[in-house]
Amino acid sequence: MTISLYAASVPVFKQLLGSLSAVLTIAEAHAEAKKIEPSVFLQARLFPDMFPLVRQVQNAAEHARGGLARLSGVDIPKYENKEQSFAELQELIRKTLAFLDEFSPAQVDGNEEREVVLRAGTPREKRMRGQDFLLAFAIPQFFFHVTTTYAILRSNGVEVGKKDYMGTY
Repeated sequence: MTISLYAASVPVFKQLLGSLSAVLTIAEAHAEAKKIEPSVFLQARLFPDMFPLVRQVQNAAEHARGGLARLSGVDIPKYENKEQSFAELQELIRKTLAFLDEFSPAQVDGNEEREVVLRAGTPREKRMRGQDFLLAFAIPQFFFHVTTTYAILRSNGVEVGKKDYMGTY
């Protein structure tokens, strides 16, 4: 049985990007209500050697865009990753969702055997089949950064729960 790469990626990315946007809205309202400088949350980390929340959101968006683009053989949109506010992160999510909306199932499905070449932070290449790339790299990376964003906010007292994380499905 084959898997629809489109069904396994686009709706999943869109659902969790939507929930990420909602969680950021909750965090911004929490900061305002408690008179906490937004940068406290935006620069928060789970541990000193981990990326701050801003970078976690940027990476989640990057893995959604890059995952779908690489799988489909299209250019990955380049963004500067200079977001430093809740509003700028919301705009990044909006642009990422708009990019995902450009894809049809016909562009994504059928790329199970497409060779995807990664250079994840090193000069060494890793070559993967399209389906393996999506299921073993792109989606897990995406979930890691979305989950870490949620965990950063929760560990800093923002009242979000599993329902917020899951979003609308």
